[in-house]
Amino acid sequence: MIPAEIRARLSRPWRHGEAEDLAGVTIEGALDLTGLALCGVDFRGATFQGGLIAPGARFDGLSWFHDARFEGPVDLSGALFANDARFDAARFEAADLSGAELRGTATFRACRFTGPADLRRLTCYGNLDLAETRFAAGLSLAGSEFLGGLWAQAADFPAEADFSDTQVHGRLWLRAARQGNMPVDDRAFGLSFGYTYR
Repeated sequence: MIPAEIRARLSRPWRHGEAEDLAGVTIEGALDLTGLALCGVDFRGATFQGGLIAPGARFDGLSWFHDARFEGPVDLSGALFANDARFDAARFEAADLSGAELRGTATFRACRFTGPADLRRLTCYGNLDLAETRFAAGLSLAGSEFLGGLWAQAADFPAEADFSDTQVHGRLWLRAARQGNMPVDDRAFGLSFGYTYR
């Protein structure tokens, strides 16, 4: 599919319980959704050959990106996800979600990031799920706030990962999580207001 066709379909008004079915599509070229208000979307298993460019976009409905492949840069900086955002098992190259706001569940379980991941200043109203996720290099969660906790069971963080000035409300789950070749030290996080599981 071509990006212009997808933009037109996603620009329809959002209706509760509905999502555009784009599962399994291959998108030729970069998909630019910059600043748009978008309806619910099902991109499960989709391939983004030129990446996804959507700074400041507003995802009003459920956003499903399970098993998606991003073969170019992903820019979701300052984006708003008003409902659940599911990226389970997605594959990323460079990804920028700095300043994004996720009001539902934020799930990146079992994702693979082969390039830098800028997750600074995230605000997650639910929990952030990074369980079994692998980051190659350049990860920053600095200045982020997770109001529903952070789940990082068996996550693999790079040695230089930056967790400074983060706030974790609720459980900080770090069992079997690694930073470089060491267990993750919960003291690397700015503030943690709930229980820590290591």
